[in-house]
Amino acid sequence: MAQHRCGAMVFLISLSLFVVAHSQDSSLDNGQDIPEHKNAQGVEETTEQRTWEASEVGEGNAADKQEHREPVTVVPSTGPPQKDDFQEELVIRPLQSGDIYASFQFRTLWETDFIGGNKVSHYRLFPKSLGQVISKFSVRELHISFTQGYWRTMQWGQPYLPSPPGAEIWVWFQDSVTDVDGTWSELTNVLSGIFCASLNFIDSTNSIQPSASFKPLVTDHRFLRYATLPREIVCTENLTPWKKLLPCGSKAGLAVLLKSEKLFHSSFHSQAVHIRPMCQDTHCTSTLWELRQTLNVVFDLHTSGQGKREWSLFKMFSRTLTDACPLASSSKIYVDVSDSDEGEQFELSPATPLLSPAVALGDRRTFSVYDLTQQTTFGTMLSFNLLIRWKSNDGHMRRPLLHAERYVAGYGLQTGEIHTLMYNNHPYRSFPVLVLDLVPWYLRLYIHTLTVTSKGKTNSPSYIHYEPSKDRVKSHMLEMLVQLPPNSVTEVTVQFERALLKWTEYTPDPNHGFYVGSSVVSSLVPSIVAMDTNATQEHPLFNSFFPSKEESSFFVRIYTEPLLVNLPTPDFSMPYNVICLTCTVVAVGYGSLFNLLTRNFQIDEPSPGLAKRIANVIRKMRGVPPL
Repeated sequence: MAQHRCGAMVFLISLSLFVVAHSQDSSLDNGQDIPEHKNAQGVEETTEQRTWEASEVGEGNAADKQEHREPVTVVPSTGPPQKDDFQEELVIRPLQSGDIYASFQFRTLWETDFIGGNKVSHYRLFPKSLGQVISKFSVRELHISFTQGYWRTMQWGQPYLPSPPGAEIWVWFQDSVTDVDGTWSELTNVLSGIFCASLNFIDSTNSIQPSASFKPLVTDHRFLRYATLPREIVCTENLTPWKKLLPCGSKAGLAVLLKSEKLFHSSFHSQAVHIRPMCQDTHCTSTLWELRQTLNVVFDLHTSGQGKREWSLFKMFSRTLTDACPLASSSKIYVDVSDSDEGEQFELSPATPLLSPAVALGDRRTFSVYDLTQQTTFGTMLSFNLLIRWKSNDGHMRRPLLHAERYVAGYGLQTGEIHTLMYNNHPYRSFPVLVLDLVPWYLRLYIHTLTVTSKGKTNSPSYIHYEPSKDRVKSHMLEMLVQLPPNSVTEVTVQFERALLKWTEYTPDPNHGFYVGSSVVSSLVPSIVAMDTNATQEHPLFNSFFPSKEESSFFVRIYTEPLLVNLPTPDFSMPYNVICLTCTVVAVGYGSLFNLLTRNFQIDEPSPGLAKRIANVIRKMRGVPPL
């Protein structure tokens, strides 16, 4: 079921053509991220940013009838390309609440061909386990994340790489794959073994094929699979194989800070793996494969056990740095000092004269840079421990321009209503958002009750794609393109009915409830400042995963909270009561009958008195028969 409107088609077609045109121009104008390694770095354009707007809406367009092609990300080259390259980076952002946000990124680039059918046998920096997965299952893009906790956007701002609570995975397969569902099932089982996760529980009941979200330009969504496990618990057993994928493991470089005892004693923890191909020129004659491993963590001021606003590498991770990874061409630490340019709010020790301006998430930020490849960074003690000491509690955090949340309303265990709220905090600009909802089959949606309101008025979606569920086979999928008015709250509501499951389908703790995955909201949000297009300026890695090619907007993907829904649950204590009652009846009835059938009855004569027994003894001694 799909509804298309003329206005939405015109908007999406023009926006797609605009993004494509800018991607071809600005990709050659923008410079490399790291000037020392120009062949391996450059301004990148992710497939999500270029065509998140749903190229499927214009299915009748000529562009949609073109031949399927690979995502093109241009990396300018001025010399002989390097075979592989590895970079590591840590970004630290002090938060106004006193908490601290740390984001690790490890990037491996490798010039090879996994797609052409050539067998790759020699691996240097790229992990062999993932390389074999790409080759065997014909994977074009792989994105997987494991998250514990919920990112509090209104308190912490926007993360560099968002992820929903639990496990999330979405994969693009090559068009040479004939059985996508079978390949998807095998791939999730293999990844479950690699990352020691419960990805083997992914099947058709929690997998969907988004027609617009996560979509490169001019591709067939039949080769896309998306699934979430909102109840997945992230633990050390998931972190250990993730660290083993790094070239230096956890023995050197920034990875030595990844101590599980500290990471999991935090308010938020997320680790992810992103694999995608990138073209080195406009004709894509040479392909680079990028593996980006990210880890985001937020340490709470109060749960850390220290009460004062003072942080250091040792207090956060219980370790300090002694060297960079010897295989890394770049190893740096960035500290966001935008809110304390002159040290009014906090100071860094040791101080660094290196400052790097960058535009991240549509805002111009200033970062203090510590280069771990320089021996002077470690000083005479051959150890680096960065200290952040707060001097003032003044200041405020700028509200994110786009924010979303979701909750369940209603009473009883028969019906309910899902409410999704999307906030546009821009004072005067409106922008469209693409909403993706994956609802389990046991919540039967009444799609005719779908309503979208903004400022008290009906806000008709420009594009709706809905696929109904089938009991115990597939889930609901709802995609909408909604225009958010400026400085407004847009509410999406839909009613549902709770299904009664079979007694074998309930979890071991059914009264805890059933989880519903987060909604995915994608948009091109108006930028706060114009993007810097200086080709000679160095940019950190966190600014290049979702870069902005348009000066007036930047790509954002956010996730709402997962839902916890109660279903009609039978009284599972009744079987226990029945068993106890049955056993009691059987024991009493059968025991009495068995006792009657097996007992031996005898006449018991009364025992003689004491005088009689003495007389019998005397008579026995005299040889006279007893009485």
